[in-house]
This record gives sequence, structure tokens and C-alpha cells, in this order.
Amino acid sequence: MPYDYRPFPYTPPPGLTAPEPRHKVVIVGAGPIGLALAIDLAQYGVPSVVLDDNNVVSVGSRAICWSKRSLEILDRLGVGAKCVEKGVIWKVGRTFHRDEEVWSFDLQPEPGHKMPAFVNLQQYYVEEYLVTRAQDFPGLIDLRWKNKVTSLSHTDHVTLTIETPDGSYSLEADHLVACDGARSDIRTLMGLDFDGELFEERFLIADIEMQGDFPSERRFWFQPNFHPGQSALLHKQPDNIYRIDLQLGWDADPEAERQPEKVIPRIEKAIGHKDFRLDWVSVYTFQCRRLARFVHGPVIFCGDSAHIVSPFGARGGNGGLQDVDALGWRLAAVTKGHDPAILNAYDRERQHGADENLLNSSRTTRFMSPAPGAERLFRDAVLALAGKAPFARPLVNSGRLSVACTYPLTGPDDPALPQASRPGSVAPDAPLAQGWLIDQLGREPILLAIGQAAPEVAGLKTISLPATPELQSRYLGTAKAALYLIRPDQIIAARWLTATSAAIAAAAQAIWEDRT
Repeated sequence: MPYDYRPFPYTPPPGLTAPEPRHKVVIVGAGPIGLALAIDLAQYGVPSVVLDDNNVVSVGSRAICWSKRSLEILDRLGVGAKCVEKGVIWKVGRTFHRDEEVWSFDLQPEPGHKMPAFVNLQQYYVEEYLVTRAQDFPGLIDLRWKNKVTSLSHTDHVTLTIETPDGSYSLEADHLVACDGARSDIRTLMGLDFDGELFEERFLIADIEMQGDFPSERRFWFQPNFHPGQSALLHKQPDNIYRIDLQLGWDADPEAERQPEKVIPRIEKAIGHKDFRLDWVSVYTFQCRRLARFVHGPVIFCGDSAHIVSPFGARGGNGGLQDVDALGWRLAAVTKGHDPAILNAYDRERQHGADENLLNSSRTTRFMSPAPGAERLFRDAVLALAGKAPFARPLVNSGRLSVACTYPLTGPDDPALPQASRPGSVAPDAPLAQGWLIDQLGREPILLAIGQAAPEVAGLKTISLPATPELQSRYLGTAKAALYLIRPDQIIAARWLTATSAAIAAAAQAIWEDRT
């Protein structure tokens, strides 16, 4: 059945009748990123006001592929289990040239992780779950629907003018976080624009409802017989909804291509029958662009308001949740009196993450839509060889799927330990005697001792674990014991074979400074 887009209730804000006191944090945009940030801050006891000019979840599936790292973040926010339960779990991707499979991959080849490699779940469900979760924090999350920001000024704080169905009012905040998407009003009001590439290519997205027997995996076609000379993508979603992406070319008229009389015949060719219902259609242009800086004094940009990528690789929504992961604990600390310079580390790290996403997305886009000449010759040669020569198959690029980036941290590191758990990377999950390691980490710095007793460090929580096979392979390698310092966002800050309490304390202090 179609999703029930029930509107959220509008309530006249108090600022319409009397001036409001300055708020610590105002978040603009109640999509997945803004809601996730509000919940993250609330779990630290930090109140926020969330403004959205709409009063319903996003229409259409939009972001659907949620990575293992995003699911871990959503789980820490209290909605991960619901997303996995409702979503379509998958880990295998298959790429075809015409009708021949030329490349496949497994995104999670090893067992022993709480969260799957990927879950397909329509964005409107993720937003619904986050709105419900936000309601668990009365007094900490003030959700204001039908509240549109129309003007903005900032010095050491932010002053907003907000339009509602009952008139306009003013609001002040110590910090404003713009989570209002690719067409960000906040970015426009501040006169900021993206740097990067706008590719001359268009794709049609269609959600269809049908009874299908397609497996729970990603399928991508180059030059399929049902869509000659172009590319196509198929994803299975809950509720018998399937996502189909069809390359159109730059000359396509977006308005004409989204009309049912144009869309339906294309879908019939792709799936081979007419027994389906069209649920949602959109046409998009490839973009790989970002702001030069994400932090502008008291104004912070997060998610698509800060950076935008072409969708192949599922790096948009997943990258936005990684922004939240890097920002929430730092912003919470600043609201409680910490030096605001720590936000520079958010800016630096998430620029690094955005650049990694933009690089991967740009490479995918160039492979899918090569320029005439050498690019097209290379692409066509790779596709021709991939069906016959194994060496060519990894070169087929239909979208390198989102994984958490590794930040270039400078914390203490013993190179004898595994590369997968080096400083800057997400602490790998592992099964424990009771539960999962990932559930023991986060919200505060933690010293993880594996195969040895943890040294005592004032003010630092410690966890000591025996060296199980999973911990051995993911954290120790050939070593018998190790110490890991893990940040509030489950990022490894430092690691040692052995270390003094003083060395650990110094590394823990660096987490809260603008030098890691």
C-alpha cells in the first residue's frame, strides 16, 4: 500500500506573542540529518529548536541505501533496530554489461557484526522513526513545523526571522546548524555557494509498486538491451516498492521525462511486464560539489546543505549522518562551556570526508558518462574486457558504495597493529560474551584494553576484554594485547601495545582540542 503521508501538527510558537530567550542550538531542517542531530544533542542533555518549513516527511523514497556505519549511528540514536527490521537487508552488488554479469562484490564478507552491510529503506520511514524518537525528549527537542527562516544575521550569535501561518517572529541562538538540504535557504541567505562539478547528465528515478521476484541485492546495467546506450539501476525496497534509475542524457527535458506517458513505457521495458503501479518519479542532475568551509562562526552546515554528490554509491544521506556523528558531541561540549575551537576539527574532518565522497562520486560519474575521446575509449574497453578478463572487472565503476572514511588523525599509533583499526577509523564491531562491542562504545571517551588490564586514568572510562578470535583479527593482529582510546563518536583516537597512564591521559585530552 502507498505510504500514508500524515501531516505533523503545527503549533503557534511562543515567539509570536513574546520574545523568546536565546536558545543554545537552532537546527533548520527536520529531515534525517537535522532530526538525528537534535536527538544526538538531546542524549547529551542539550536542548534544541528544530525548524522546518514543511509539515510532512519527504515525499518519495529519496535516500534509500543506509550503510552499516549509518545503521550503527542510528542505533545509538535509538532507531537502528527499527530500520533494520523494516528495511531490506543486502550486501551483494552485481554489475552487468548488456545482459552479461561482469562484476560482483560482497560488502560484508565476514560475520560478527551487529549491523548488516546495507539496508534499503525509504527516507520517509527513517524520518518517521526519528520524529517519533524525538518525541521521547520533551523539553529538549522543540519541533516546529511550518516555520520558515526568511532572514538571518550573525555576530557572536545568530538572529533569525521566521515566517509561520500565524505571522512572523524573531529567534536568537548561540549556534545555528543548517540541515536544510541541497537547496538550503540558510546557504542562500548567507550568500554562499558550492565549489565543484556539475555534470552534464540526467537520470530518471522511479519508485514502482509490484510483486517481483528480484533478489535483495543491487543490480546495475551498462548499456542494457532494455535501455540501449545508457545505464540502469534496480533496488528492492520494503512494501513491494522497487527503485529504478534510468540514465537519460543531458539533452532530456526534465519536465517531459517525469510525465507518466514517458515514464511508464520505459519501466515496462526494464521489468518486462506492465503489472506495476507508479509511486513516485523524479529527474536529477549529477553534482559533486561542496562549500569551501562548513563552519562560519556560529553557523554550521551539515549534510546536503554542506555538500552534494551524485547518488551512485549512496554517499549523500550516509555522509550526512557521519557529519552528525562528528558534530554532535563537539557541539554539545561547546554549549556546556568548552572552547568553540573544537568545532574547527569538525570542519576539517568532514571536509576530508566530503572530499573522499566527491572523489569517488566523480570517478563513478565519469565512468558512467565518459567524455568523448580517451575517457570513452577506456570505459568501453573496460566493459568489453570485464566479461573475459578478471583483471578488468574491479575497474568497472557503477558506484563505490559508502563506507566510513578514515580521518587523518595524528594520535599515538603502533603500526604493528591491524590497519583496519588505525587511528581515525571507526572502531570495528565484534561479538562479546553478552551483546556487541559497538554497544559499549560512544557518548564519552573510552579506553579499551584487549588482552591486558586497563591502566587507571582519572576521569576516563575503561573496558577490559579477553582476546577473542574476532578481537584478535580486528584489533590485535599478531600482538597479544593492546590499548585503544576511542572517541565519543566511536572513532579510534590512539592505540598502543602498552602505555603509561600519563601518555593515555595526554591523548585523551587531545580529543577535546583542535589538534587531532
